[in-house]
Amino acid sequence: MITDAITQLNRIVVGKEHQIRLCLTCLVARGHLLIEDQPGVGKTTLAHALAQVLGLTYQRIQFTSDLLPADVIGVSVFDRETASFRFHKGPVFSQLILADEVNRANPKAQSALLEAMEEGQVTADGNTYKLPSPFFVIATQNPGHQIGTFPLPESQLDRFLMRIHLGYPAAEVERALLTGRDRRDLLGELEPVLDSAALTDLQRRVASVHVASALLDYLQALIAYSRDAPTFETGLSPRAAIGLLRAAQAWTLLDGRESVLPEDLQAVLPAVASHRLRLVADNTGDGANGIGEYLRQAVPVP
Repeated sequence: MITDAITQLNRIVVGKEHQIRLCLTCLVARGHLLIEDQPGVGKTTLAHALAQVLGLTYQRIQFTSDLLPADVIGVSVFDRETASFRFHKGPVFSQLILADEVNRANPKAQSALLEAMEEGQVTADGNTYKLPSPFFVIATQNPGHQIGTFPLPESQLDRFLMRIHLGYPAAEVERALLTGRDRRDLLGELEPVLDSAALTDLQRRVASVHVASALLDYLQALIAYSRDAPTFETGLSPRAAIGLLRAAQAWTLLDGRESVLPEDLQAVLPAVASHRLRLVADNTGDGANGIGEYLRQAVPVP
């Protein structure tokens, strides 16, 4: 089923199979995904295609400077017939949420997603409302140097299990995009290959993927290096360590194997660590991949 999903997604977002696998890994690991890149490289299209292929209810929230928390969560409206307030659910009550250009909204609106992402619920007017399951947030973010952006604080960045970049397509891929059909037309032809029950079952199976003691030694060595080396301003937190292990287990599960290998940990390391680590002097030259490669070279496999 996962192979079928990747095949269909590759028809829409061409030449980005590794990033597509990371997206699916993040979802199966019960995390949330941040995609940071230039406008127009396929971020929104990827989110819409994921919802189609996985059979999930989908809502897109366009984050703007005047967005209010109620525009995300919902609002209570007075009902004259019952003489009481009735809560009208906002777009966050869907299984897959695209928070488009999340860093263009002000911090108050950005924080409206925090409880939803962490707790799977929202609170309004003293009442708590459960969100559907599975619940997956994909937030897109424009580079911070662009006009009209509000940088996400570290506490909010930490809510995202992974951050990825799509990047510009290769020349031959771009030629196919230029001469082929519009990808928005192809979206309507996608067939669901999973449903909510199957996806929830995959999420449950992640914890059963075997992790050897030596693999945990390697993971802890990576975490310890990020904390002790003077290269980084701050190290990876315990939550990041748990997320890294969970992501490696999900990557292994999607690959059809039962035990996590060091290569699985290395495959997800850049996406899990890049937005949580800040180099004292960024000389890696490649953002997320640079940080991941730096850690891989600095910490040998036991």
